Amino acid sequence: MSDQTEAETRDAAADAADCPHCGKPLPLCICDSVTPIESRIQLLILQHPQEQDRALGTARLTARHFKDAVVRIGLSWPSLAKALGRPVADPSRWAVLYLGSAKVEDLDTDAEIVAINRKGELEPHQRGILADIEGIVLLDGTWSQAKALWWRNAWMLKCQRVILGPKRPSRYGKLRREPRRDGLSTIEAAALLLARLEKRPDIAETLIGSFERMLARFREVQADMPELAPKPKKRDFRRRRR
Repeated sequence: MSDQTEAETRDAAADAADCPHCGKPLPLCICDSVTPIESRIQLLILQHPQEQDRALGTARLTARHFKDAVVRIGLSWPSLAKALGRPVADPSRWAVLYLGSAKVEDLDTDAEIVAINRKGELEPHQRGILADIEGIVLLDGTWSQAKALWWRNAWMLKCQRVILGPKRPSRYGKLRREPRRDGLSTIEAAALLLARLEKRPDIAETLIGSFERMLARFREVQADMPELAPKPKKRDFRRRRR
């Protein structure tokens, strides 16, 4: 067998060992325990193409819970409608989670979900703004990757920008350290946003339950399969993100 054929065989075997639904190596897959969620608010998850963390990433796992959730991998789309794959979509009725340099702790509020304007200032009429949201855009990737997605998609400026002030840090803990307390995994961010905006704590319970099972599964197999451990990433903390 030629070297090229052997390489192709190894690649095919590696691909076959991944779940076709969540994209994780089969030993880490928890798709059989995912509970479907009916949600009024739709999710659009934009994943940077260089986001390679299959083991601990949560974008596709998050989307598995929702019939209408959309995951797109790329750098830019000409409009919200194109990203969603539909003829028409009104970005003014959508929110985009992008932290950037804004922090809830610097604003005059203790809310966990905050709508801000282009200057990073607190929007007036928070309750009315948040109640009108019909979809959420989540940016999946490292801090610098999320920043790239934000700047490459000008249509996001037509969306309502929101930031988070979670009461507790990410459940990743030591598995993946974030420089800021408000840096959550995609599934944790979706849980907080949807549960609060729809006033349905069951959404958060379901999503966080899946996340905790995923983390538990990772810890179980980590010792026997060190190759599944994510490689350390360089984070750009100079201002970024979702």
